[in-house]
Amino acid sequence: MPLIASCHCDATRIELPHAPLDAHECNCSYCARTGAIWAYFKPGEMKILSEDKDKVYSVSGSLSRHHFCGHCGMQTWGDSPDWASMYNMDGTSKTGDPSAVPTARIHVVNLRLVDDLDWSSVTVEKVDGRNNW
Repeated sequence: MPLIASCHCDATRIELPHAPLDAHECNCSYCARTGAIWAYFKPGEMKILSEDKDKVYSVSGSLSRHHFCGHCGMQTWGDSPDWASMYNMDGTSKTGDPSAVPTARIHVVNLRLVDDLDWSSVTVEKVDGRNNW
């Protein structure tokens, strides 16, 4: 059964194909301020049902994009390179090239926007993005 993530005012709604088994809580300068817990999906797995007020913020041009509702301000989802495909959680390179940027992309959704999510079935890993990226 698909899950629906929605912002506070319901202007942005995202259908998730399934409940995630794991997610990340990052302490980088951006994520720590939003309080988001991120679940990861391949492009095309999530379905944006509505994004009437969608706004995009990026500190890196189009490299990583943070989507939020322009009406209620909720951090909804993101689109970025699939860093986990090339880097370990401690920031070290899996390939030996510490400057490599992945070409594959990943989408993330803020699980805090899913009503009635069974949190007992989701393993949330704390990620030290503040010191590792």
